[in-house]
Amino acid sequence: MALSRASPLDRLALYFAGEPTRQGILARAALGRPAHGDAELARRWIERSGAELRSDGSARGTSVTTIWRAHEMLDLGASPDAAPLDRVLRWVLELQGRPGAFGEGCDRERHGRRLCEHFVLGFFAPAPPLQRLAPVTLPNGKIYRAESAARFASSCLALRAALRSGHRDRRVVRQHVTSLVCLADQWTTWTGYFSPDLIIAALHALAHAGPERGEVVERLSSLAAAHQDRDGLWPNADLFHVLDALLAAGTQAGLAAVRRAVPALAARQRPDGAFGTTAQQERALIALRAMRWAHEGQEPRRAPS
Repeated sequence: MALSRASPLDRLALYFAGEPTRQGILARAALGRPAHGDAELARRWIERSGAELRSDGSARGTSVTTIWRAHEMLDLGASPDAAPLDRVLRWVLELQGRPGAFGEGCDRERHGRRLCEHFVLGFFAPAPPLQRLAPVTLPNGKIYRAESAARFASSCLALRAALRSGHRDRRVVRQHVTSLVCLADQWTTWTGYFSPDLIIAALHALAHAGPERGEVVERLSSLAAAHQDRDGLWPNADLFHVLDALLAAGTQAGLAAVRRAVPALAARQRPDGAFGTTAQQERALIALRAMRWAHEGQEPRRAPS
């Protein structure tokens, strides 16, 4: 098949066809074309990643690296109560209650906005208070350059890992979810005190918080959908970051927005199937999932809780 005549999905299928990576395994599964040996490849990937962990369960790099390692293992089918994922999760969960979390401290302005420690509870501390964390790059390529935004988004990524691995009933995890829901009450516009990309980070976490949080997930998905431009993009928000969250949320409004974004995705696709050099395989995987849903017309499905 000539790449110049291939459809966007066909290009992505060719792009991922021989990739021995997590993204390659997940892409082939999403296309219904798993390669012979992918299950064994996933098992070995988890085993190798576990062997690379430090003695405390952390991965080399930033806190986001370790948090994302938990997501990678979950994606490939690791059981939360089995080593090495259990070691990673223990390290991540211990970030709650440490100094350096978003919302610590209080002054008149932050108290008035309900952004201080009197209202914001349960957040993970991705770095000590005096250590510079920003800029933080999420695995999907979204960069947070402001310090408070970097700590907020990192905590939402950690909350997703905690919720996905069955720790929803943990007291501090519940506090984090409740705090996000309370903050979301203030998010009625796309360009307020919280940037769109922070709203999206919270939406992605809440998508895993269970059906009892369905109303806020619906509302935030609808907020994002209402601010999509005619070209399918979002002003002041990263396209792949938004699509990743809306696919996880699985709401009617959100998935309709995903469908509207597919032509803009196709226009940005390179002949090799990728979408640039930033988070190359992760963004290609997000695009594949968006295009496949739009192409197949599947029913909306909420992220597993």
